[in-house]
Amino acid sequence: MRVIVTGASGVLGSAVYSAYRSSGHTVLGLAHSRPTDDLKQLDLLKSLEVEKQFAEFKPDWVIHCAAERRPDVAEKDPEGARKLNAELPEHLAKLSKALKYTLVYISTDYVFDGTSPPYTPSAITNPVNLYGRTKRDGELAVLGVVGSKSIVLRVPVLYGPTPKNSDSAVNILLDVVSDQSGKQYKMDHYATRYPTNVVDIADFLVRLASLPTSQAIPPILHYSAGEPYTKYEMCLIFARILGLPHAHIVPDAEAPKGDAATTCPRDCQLYTRETEDLVEGYGGLGWTPFEEWWQGYLQAKQ
Repeated sequence: MRVIVTGASGVLGSAVYSAYRSSGHTVLGLAHSRPTDDLKQLDLLKSLEVEKQFAEFKPDWVIHCAAERRPDVAEKDPEGARKLNAELPEHLAKLSKALKYTLVYISTDYVFDGTSPPYTPSAITNPVNLYGRTKRDGELAVLGVVGSKSIVLRVPVLYGPTPKNSDSAVNILLDVVSDQSGKQYKMDHYATRYPTNVVDIADFLVRLASLPTSQAIPPILHYSAGEPYTKYEMCLIFARILGLPHAHIVPDAEAPKGDAATTCPRDCQLYTRETEDLVEGYGGLGWTPFEEWWQGYLQAKQ
């Protein structure tokens, strides 16, 4: 198959790009801020350039990983976040109708308010922060293009191999644990997250694209690991693996107060049974246990 991966220099995009290439597909990786010899630089907001590139490549699948994924940055630049997370996906969905490719729009568990998990794909969305609203608007835009073959894939907080730890809200906790300077950190012990490995998601996406054409794929899918952790609990795991003290990390089990309360849903667990059923005969959901992966990854880096 011919596959385009947007945001191919990001944490998820780089894993998806590698997985499709390793499976023998012809892949075009697009990157805006961090192009490499393998990745093509393209500003996805330049519509005519995008249309020209896509028409020349003739993709069968487009995996749209590019996004503004940082809630705090989205709050500071709402217009920029809306362009990236809602208007751009709509353009790619309209292109998919014209060029006959299947579009996968990567969305988030933050389209839910976190008050009544687990959430099925058909559950009513109710995002509590701007980031979640822009991603929800992206979902509606993509699925609203009649005649487009579009799939929304919701995922939770992500981790995996990264050029630098700050690229992931999970990986960056390694820096907190490793900081033995005496600085104290107050760490969230209120919100439950389901950290999911980008390598697992990439493998799932390759299998999804390989399903028989006769097999109908639902318009909204959920992919998530099944282990619940707060950020504080993740820090404890990292401290144990690294053999470091963690007294400088203080758990904060209080619900956020004031404006901050809208930035952190309590528990947005994604219900994944429909996805499991879809790929039951093709390797299943296949997620890696959190501590097991980190144990191997960190040992290999030492």
